[in-house]
Amino acid sequence: MAISISIDGVTRSHGPVKAVDDLSLEIKAGEFFTLLGSSGSGKSSLLKLIGGFDRPNRGRIMFDGKDMADVPANRRPVNTVFQGLGLFPHMSVEGNVAYGLKLRGVSGKTLVAKVEEALDLVELSGFGGRDVNLLSGGQRQRVALARALVMEPGLLLLDEPLTGLDERLRQQMRKEFGRLHKRTGATFILVTHNQDEALSLSDRMAIMHHGRIEQLGRPDAFFDAPANAFVARFIGMDNLLQAERFEERAGKTIAVVAGQAIPLDCASKSTNVGASLVVLRSDRLTMANDGSSIAVTDNLTLQVVETTFRGLYRDVTLAFGDGQTVTAVCDVDGPPLLVGQEARVSLQPGAALLTSAAMK
Repeated sequence: MAISISIDGVTRSHGPVKAVDDLSLEIKAGEFFTLLGSSGSGKSSLLKLIGGFDRPNRGRIMFDGKDMADVPANRRPVNTVFQGLGLFPHMSVEGNVAYGLKLRGVSGKTLVAKVEEALDLVELSGFGGRDVNLLSGGQRQRVALARALVMEPGLLLLDEPLTGLDERLRQQMRKEFGRLHKRTGATFILVTHNQDEALSLSDRMAIMHHGRIEQLGRPDAFFDAPANAFVARFIGMDNLLQAERFEERAGKTIAVVAGQAIPLDCASKSTNVGASLVVLRSDRLTMANDGSSIAVTDNLTLQVVETTFRGLYRDVTLAFGDGQTVTAVCDVDGPPLLVGQEARVSLQPGAALLTSAAMK
């Protein structure tokens, strides 16, 4: 049965360093929730606290409203898939999957049936007798998942489980996680520094930094309204500009950058020059002379300073008169752009956002 999690004012300090800093969070039963952040952000520390592998200095962690402070890791309805997988090299696939059940006293036909069901769930039927040391990386990942899922946990913790896999296998295992979440109905919490994993799998996600949550919500909200410059940069929205001033024209908020007007999508946002930055979404910038039929809201005249071939597209870096730069994603078959030439850039609707310059 899926478990809901309430984290109330939790702090975990290691000497003067706060790995988790007065953090509160609600995770719904049956949700696929992701903690996203760089190394040292506190995401793995928080996962250990949820799993019972560590204790907070302050605050409470509750499962379905029950305080888990005095419940050790081995008595929590939780299973964890670690980055290192932790498979027993001297056991077969079947032995690894059956290990936890045997500790619970499960044996005989019941044990065999549960192991076979778990292996079928991760599409490893018939692999029970194989040596785990001879499996591929993706197959070993599936064994680790089967070992966790066979215990029928209400909560599954995934601690950067795809680190070290090549990109093809990462994509394959992402699909596997999504499929298993739907089939089991359990609450999944994934810790990762990879935004593609977070965006493709999460019902909701949180970006962490220095032990705190910078933004929490559905994946699309991070692109429509990044909470601050840190979040914008972390998800790859690197076109951040300092405006000279903000103006109101015909009911629209305009940012003036190097003398050029940029209409903003900034409902309920502060337009304080010192506290705000303009975000230009590279996916909503087009070269005005590329023949595109996409509707635009305005044009900018910029100078090409660099072009980079990316295979299916080309990155074009363009500069404003004050030296600030932005990058646009252009069709490789579009008109050639030379360094130093002047280019007209069209802004599609929603291309320009406003965000806070400061973190929480």
